Amino acid sequence: MKIASYNVNSIRSRLHIVVPWLQKNNPDYFCMQETKVADSSFPVTELEALGYHVIFKGDKQHKGVAIASKQKPEKVAFGFDSEPADSDRLIIATYYNLTIINTYVPQGQEMESPQFAYKLDWFARLKKYLQKHFKPHDKIIWCGDLNVAPEDIDVHDPKRILGHVCFNPEVWKAYEDVKSWGFTDIFRKHHPGVAGQYTFFDYRIKDSVKRKLGWRVDHILATKSLALKSESCTIDLATRLAEKPSDHLVIYAQWEKL
Repeated sequence: MKIASYNVNSIRSRLHIVVPWLQKNNPDYFCMQETKVADSSFPVTELEALGYHVIFKGDKQHKGVAIASKQKPEKVAFGFDSEPADSDRLIIATYYNLTIINTYVPQGQEMESPQFAYKLDWFARLKKYLQKHFKPHDKIIWCGDLNVAPEDIDVHDPKRILGHVCFNPEVWKAYEDVKSWGFTDIFRKHHPGVAGQYTFFDYRIKDSVKRKLGWRVDHILATKSLALKSESCTIDLATRLAEKPSDHLVIYAQWEKL
């Protein structure tokens, strides 16, 4: 089984990358964030032509999440149980004995801003959702653009970056609180202590990829029973080197069986 996550930064602008990647890698589940498209304009036909079922929620300006899967989901929920639901930031889909939680966590803007407080609360709400609907022994994969780099080795210059909304003690605590419910970071399981592996390179920084000025903010996590069976987790640098790329890269993980 293979699952991938990709902040596409506009799905319609990234189809020239997504379609060939799906054809070549044939993942069972392909989770997308920041799709930036109204539901009525989502490119369903292009993905269905590759043999995928597609679920999505978004708007034309920002945000938006989607999952393309070889198997049709048995159950789908968008957003939290309470308001604001943030249905264009959260999909929970169940496929037989597997649940996939695809999230586009708020970025937070500035540390002193209401948006950062909202981000911290977003993580807390996600944990409450998990506690209400699931158990840690369930087979769950949580993935997406989580907008947090959890360790010093997840950013290119931790001393300078410290204090950013995606790299500070408050956001680490909020993220770890959700993770402690029962999740394992699959990339770190297979690459412990490895620095310089990033999923995001800022457009605004000249030659950021070449200079290795990146962040690891996109993640694939799994509950313990699934994490133990995982075989690999890879960040695909080629997706950032393609023509007109997203500022994020595809990250994917593989299992022999669930």
